[in-house]
Amino acid sequence: DVISEGDGAKLKNGDAIQVNYLGQAWDSTKPFDNSFDRKQPFDLTLGAGMVIQGWDKGLVGKKVGSRVELVIPPDLGYGEQGQGDIKPNATLVFVVDIVKATQTPAPAEGAEVAQDNIDLPKVGTKTDGKAPTVTIPKSDPPKKLVSNYILESKGEVIKETDSVVVNYVGLLWKDSKAFDSTYQTGKTQTFPLAQVTLKGLKNGLVGKKVGSRVLLVIPPDQAFGNEAQQSIPAKSTLVFAVDLLAKM
Repeated sequence: DVISEGDGAKLKNGDAIQVNYLGQAWDSTKPFDNSFDRKQPFDLTLGAGMVIQGWDKGLVGKKVGSRVELVIPPDLGYGEQGQGDIKPNATLVFVVDIVKATQTPAPAEGAEVAQDNIDLPKVGTKTDGKAPTVTIPKSDPPKKLVSNYILESKGEVIKETDSVVVNYVGLLWKDSKAFDSTYQTGKTQTFPLAQVTLKGLKNGLVGKKVGSRVLLVIPPDQAFGNEAQQSIPAKSTLVFAVDLLAKM
């Protein structure tokens, strides 16, 4: 239900949105989560599966500036398994303030920048919505962070306090295997840079322009260091090709 309706655009799947919210179980008087108290809005791409289905379904069509109440049954929430303080088969109630939204544009665009260092990966420049090719050389990886334009746009400069909307593919330098890619799901990712724990990712994107494609080569000391991370071995150098689609 719409508690108070804003006068902004209606939300669509694929929009990058920023919200404040309070959530509690139907049979509880105590919230289990509250971004208002944290004074930190939450960023997401609507319809990308970044949140429970009840959010993705319930926010579509609502206007920016609105306050919305979502009552979410278990099958559109956390189901039989629950989550943290949320009991199995819980019906959830959220009050959501839609702070702002931006329509995610098409792939990155801009002037091609020469890739003339043979010791760095070469990134494709096609902007057809598919993952760009990334060719990693057989040489040893650089010891310091690399953050280079592949396509340089004329968009706004990214600041550390911004949230960004991106498409990316991430690979291991050692064997060129992809360990993560938004292109596999067809959904962009939205996140606040201030909360990014991968140091090289944050440092490499700050100062770059919206609309650009960027090559990042992240040494272990700015990645996961001596810790293995799922399919990423310890002491890995990581390679990302990132399309900076928007900022919030």
